[in-house]
Amino acid sequence: MPVTFAAVMKTYLRILHYARPLASFLPQYLVYTVLGIFFGLANFTLIIPLLKVLFDKTAQVPLQAPATLPAFRVSLDWIKDTFYYYFADVLAAYGNMGALTFVCIIVVISVLMSNVFRYLSLRILAQVRARVISTLRRDLYHRIIGLPLSFFGGERKGDLMSRFTSDVQEVETSVVNTLTAVVQEPLKIISFFALLFYISVPLTLFTLVLLPISGVLIAGVAKRLRTQAKQSQKTLGTMLSVIDETLGGIRVIKAFNAQPYIKDKFEDQNDQYARTSRAMDNTRDLASPFSEFAGVTVVAGLLYFGGTLIFGGQSGLDGETFIGYVVLFSQVLTPAKALSSSFGNIQRGLVAGERILSIIDTEPAIRDQPDAQVLPPFRQQIELRNLQFSYGDQPVLQDINLIIPKGKTVALVGPSGGGKSTLADLLPRFYDPTGGQILIDGHEVRDCTIHSVRDQMGIVTQESILFNDTIFNNIRFNTEATEEEVMEAARIANAHEFIIKTPEGYQTTIGDRGSRLSGGQRQRLSIARAILRNPPILILDEATSALDTESEKLVQEALTRLMQNRTSLVIAHRLSTIQHADEIIVLQHGRIVERGTHDDLLRGGGLYQRLNQMQTNGMLA
Repeated sequence: MPVTFAAVMKTYLRILHYARPLASFLPQYLVYTVLGIFFGLANFTLIIPLLKVLFDKTAQVPLQAPATLPAFRVSLDWIKDTFYYYFADVLAAYGNMGALTFVCIIVVISVLMSNVFRYLSLRILAQVRARVISTLRRDLYHRIIGLPLSFFGGERKGDLMSRFTSDVQEVETSVVNTLTAVVQEPLKIISFFALLFYISVPLTLFTLVLLPISGVLIAGVAKRLRTQAKQSQKTLGTMLSVIDETLGGIRVIKAFNAQPYIKDKFEDQNDQYARTSRAMDNTRDLASPFSEFAGVTVVAGLLYFGGTLIFGGQSGLDGETFIGYVVLFSQVLTPAKALSSSFGNIQRGLVAGERILSIIDTEPAIRDQPDAQVLPPFRQQIELRNLQFSYGDQPVLQDINLIIPKGKTVALVGPSGGGKSTLADLLPRFYDPTGGQILIDGHEVRDCTIHSVRDQMGIVTQESILFNDTIFNNIRFNTEATEEEVMEAARIANAHEFIIKTPEGYQTTIGDRGSRLSGGQRQRLSIARAILRNPPILILDEATSALDTESEKLVQEALTRLMQNRTSLVIAHRLSTIQHADEIIVLQHGRIVERGTHDDLLRGGGLYQRLNQMQTNGMLA
């Protein structure tokens, strides 16, 4: 149990750490909180003299009042003596009604001040909440942006989305909003008990014997809540993944009449989430009535024990003081109940916080070395030396030796699964090799900054990655290009003609992932974006394999222009598109099995010739 509590507090404090600098709000918050508690206590301590006035026992009051105004000192006696000094003056001058009026005015002022300081503390808390959530979401986004591609291969996109949305929301509602309970309620409890001890030590010791029993039982409820919260958040992430897959694959779902299948898949997760949430709500709701029952039980025991002390004459308490004590003690139950309810509610938020922090704490496998250098401008060649790569224990590339001189085009061909795309991903350091080296002008890329390596490369993939923005912004992406430069890049990419035919030209919004455009149009925008970047090294990953013949012709023309005077690594599915490459590398099972020009490989009678013949026969058929 102590280990669990320590882990809970560690997560809670880490979340609050996102409100830094704490010095900008914590002193003010504590001052407002303490003042609010002070005036709140005053409201209830005034009950005792009020009862004395009502029960016409004011003769006892002057006996407690000092003859002169007490000198200031930090103690409960100074507060009590000062009040009774003025109370005695009012009582002597105006009688019982004057004393009653005096007490009522003080109560109203005290309540007003208590609520003013409570409001001020809540204003500060609102600033803290906004700062925590903003910083937490920012750090989560920045960490995800910095993680390597291998991380996303093992994660569900829907689960990651749930951490940005529902998990952050849970942190806000269940953790940050409970800061008032975590700080104020313990201070209230401590203050009330200090006053209760001041009034009667025996009665207060009696209550302290009973309260821990209910605390242990409430802690057990909170532990169960934590387990249920973990299952709930995990189920929600899975359900969001199903929703994401549904939206992304709606065309396939409809084409295969798979609506019933995907509905069942969603409803299973939805029902499981509903069951888990219901069980968690039932457990959480149990904490409040149980704490109330335990509190009333303690009050009943207090009444019995206090009554025996008064009736037996074994205590200096009178009836009014005892009633005031019971009223004060009943107020202890309010912050205690709020604290127990907050501790129950906080479990779900802490689990959500752990899910967020687990991503933030994930260290990128690919990062700059401490002494990383900026890669100089590309001048001579790219060399792959004894290159090896494995996914876990499964080798993907073995003993790759390849030199790509500046200005030359090298093509990678071979059966699917041969390692072509993996090899291309190693150049911009999407992955790092498990063996061997990648050298650019003799500089090992792992010794250079990732930014400087990727800054010299342009990538056009089979899947055109576009954003739900205008055509202009998609081409201009992450550059400071002018409108004329964007249009020139579009002309080179054979995209200008179709762009000007769209409703708003270059300012036309293309929809999610470019859904309002055809495949060929999307690919030409990707090429225009690469042209505008003007990289010295170009990586083309099957950029035309998913296009029809007419679109392929337009895209291939654009690619040819793009490749002029650039060093290009081309992954080709259709061999007809790389016949003019300076060198063709044939990969099979992660190894180079053939290399040479198109004509040399056709004469060699090996794998390349068979692949070429299969494609030729397929086109003729």
